Amino acid sequence: MSKVVKSSKPKIIWLNVSVFTLTTFIAIIGVPWYGLVYGYTAAHWVWTILAIGFCGMSITAGYHRLWSHKSYDAHPVIRFIFAIGGAFAVQNSALHWSSDHRVHHRFVDDNDKDPYSAKRGFWYSHIGWMLREYQAKRYNDYSNVKDLQRDSIVMWQHRNYLWLTLLVNFGVPITLGIIYNDVAGMLLTVGFLRLVISHHVTFFINSLAHIWGKQPYTDENTARDNGVIALFTYGEGYHNFHHYFQNDYRNGIRWWQFDPTKWLIKSLSWLGLATNLKKSDDVKIEQAKAQMLLKQTTHKLSHLPHADEVIAKLKAEYEGYCAKLTDYYRLRREWLLAQRKQIIENCEHHELYQQMLKLKQSVMEQRKQWKRFNKQLKVQYA
Repeated sequence: MSKVVKSSKPKIIWLNVSVFTLTTFIAIIGVPWYGLVYGYTAAHWVWTILAIGFCGMSITAGYHRLWSHKSYDAHPVIRFIFAIGGAFAVQNSALHWSSDHRVHHRFVDDNDKDPYSAKRGFWYSHIGWMLREYQAKRYNDYSNVKDLQRDSIVMWQHRNYLWLTLLVNFGVPITLGIIYNDVAGMLLTVGFLRLVISHHVTFFINSLAHIWGKQPYTDENTARDNGVIALFTYGEGYHNFHHYFQNDYRNGIRWWQFDPTKWLIKSLSWLGLATNLKKSDDVKIEQAKAQMLLKQTTHKLSHLPHADEVIAKLKAEYEGYCAKLTDYYRLRREWLLAQRKQIIENCEHHELYQQMLKLKQSVMEQRKQWKRFNKQLKVQYA
């Protein structure tokens, strides 16, 4: 008599499987069918886009940068709006989401501990990790979010998550449907289509942002910087930077990098609705980039018979650049401090200002020289 072999796979979470399957089926089949038969108006698409944006920014500015990383503090009104938006996005409560995310950062790429480790493959990190009870023992362990348990809005949302989710996900589309005299159409577009798009846009941060892009700051984990992904994830595509400087309220640190979440947080600070915005030290950012470039070039040169000599020159160039960086940012801090204390009256002609300008120009030239030197070595010894 043959023995029955039990499957070693974790149990399927049928609720999650059902939600993802049903919403996807309706979005792919139901939305086009209704459009062909009855048609949609501009109002359907405008409200769908607005709802997608509300869900997305509630996750990126609220769940992620506010609660998971404490990169700034927000007024209770803003926290309440993000709590509602998070329930609308159907990605679990802010408490649970933040707990998972902090575990992810602490154990990134550890297949046994990272909830959505990218090293287990695209499918797993994108959605597979939510379909089975891979880490069931951790589901109700909120010991890493004790600070959030002191936030009354977070805990209110956590306790009432189920009815809040049902209320906003059906209430918003139905209300819009009554206003525009098309309840079914609004349920399909603002309800189901919005939810599916919102889900997968967020999921791309866990999956695609860990396999596609560059690593200008660190290669100690799989996170990548990718401007294309940033376009669809409200600025979260600069993921390599984020994993190295996770408490920075920005992901795209350059003015030209698409990061609407950063712009929202900054705008809230101008209105007095966000405070204590955290920014990483400029010296550490530039040094991380320089160190990564040094590491990449050193690796390319390591096969040379006279590698030690060439690498020694490269390191000397690196150390010179880092020293100049440190000097410049030290002088800039002195200048800003003097301004705040109103010590300086005629800023443009002050000696400290002139020194800072001169050193800034020197740093820029040294940076160009550092990058050019690396490029020449790579080309020369390719």
